[in-house]
Amino acid sequence: MPLNLLENRGTPLDRQQFTWRELVQAPISKLDDDAFTRVRIILMNGIENEALRFGHAAARRNLELRVPLAEARRVEQHQATMINWLLGADHSPLETTIAYEQVAIEVTAALARREPDPYIAQNLRFGLLEDFDHLYRYSALLDRLNGMDANNILQCYTDILAGRPTVVEHRRPVDNVRRPFDRLAAETLSKLHALTITAGEHQTHDYYMNIGPTFADPLARQLYAEIASIEEQHVTQYESLLDPTTPLLEDWLLHEANEAYNYYGCAQQETNPRIKQIWERMCDYELGQFHAVARLFEKIEGRGVEEIFEAELPEPFPYESNREFVRETLANEVDLRADGEEIVALEDESEASIAYREIVNADGSPSERVAEGYRWAPGTELNRFHKAA
Repeated sequence: MPLNLLENRGTPLDRQQFTWRELVQAPISKLDDDAFTRVRIILMNGIENEALRFGHAAARRNLELRVPLAEARRVEQHQATMINWLLGADHSPLETTIAYEQVAIEVTAALARREPDPYIAQNLRFGLLEDFDHLYRYSALLDRLNGMDANNILQCYTDILAGRPTVVEHRRPVDNVRRPFDRLAAETLSKLHALTITAGEHQTHDYYMNIGPTFADPLARQLYAEIASIEEQHVTQYESLLDPTTPLLEDWLLHEANEAYNYYGCAQQETNPRIKQIWERMCDYELGQFHAVARLFEKIEGRGVEEIFEAELPEPFPYESNREFVRETLANEVDLRADGEEIVALEDESEASIAYREIVNADGSPSERVAEGYRWAPGTELNRFHKAA
């Protein structure tokens, strides 16, 4: 059943507290826990980080809301900590990267399958095929550096195949900016989808920017630099779908509603009982935060939140393998490109992006080099050597 946003009051903001022991709990196991538990952890950390970014940016532009924003941000900081620390030391940085790309693929595909706005859905599919290729390139790197099979992380939910080649994904900024939805006409589900994917991609970009320089291998460092650049393009693409005319308090309400919506979906589908309790607690906290902002909205704007949100949020998207949808999208749309706000056929690609690509790829492409001769097979080269013997 869907979450009733207006009836469920949640935990009052002033009672949302943590101890250090609560914040730093036992992490999940990369082998024993289902891969979608990790998908949910990574996505929700990204959504909490989006809340923190929004809160800081809003505080720099509004004197009246600085204290309420600071009070909410403290809780968001601790929520992000609790969730992110559920990833343990048994995940290497590169294995976590593989997990990040699985999040990008499965979440983007799930949103695209349910998105009611054809333009937003097309942009989701467009970005999906690029993240799909990133997974392939990082899987090749994992095999190259560690002789490991990326499927140990993916658990057979997600294919390891080339998508739209990373080498052709580089575009001029003008070809990454999309047409925003109209906040007065767009469906709530479209707003939630656009904000969810923006949060997820922004977190991925930041992770690659921080992790990339820590590698000793020169090709690994270059690959992270190349793909981080594409992730910035994805953030630009997805955040430009959001209506920039949305008033600050309405935008804050959307962020809180989106967090509650996503935590509710996590709680409904979580298979680890201990993690499920965390999702339920966080959903309750987000409902309390939503109603705290709603009171500010009613006081300052002089209108009720029911003018913006229906009582019941849409049903959460399913956490499941989207293999067939991804394969179909790959077969039909891998050659699509961008020209300004539009997704176009290969022959109609922006000349500006073609020229830009010639510059950045003048010395070659790390994503091409890392995958030279690579084709995923179970067990990587250890298995191949065994068969050859």
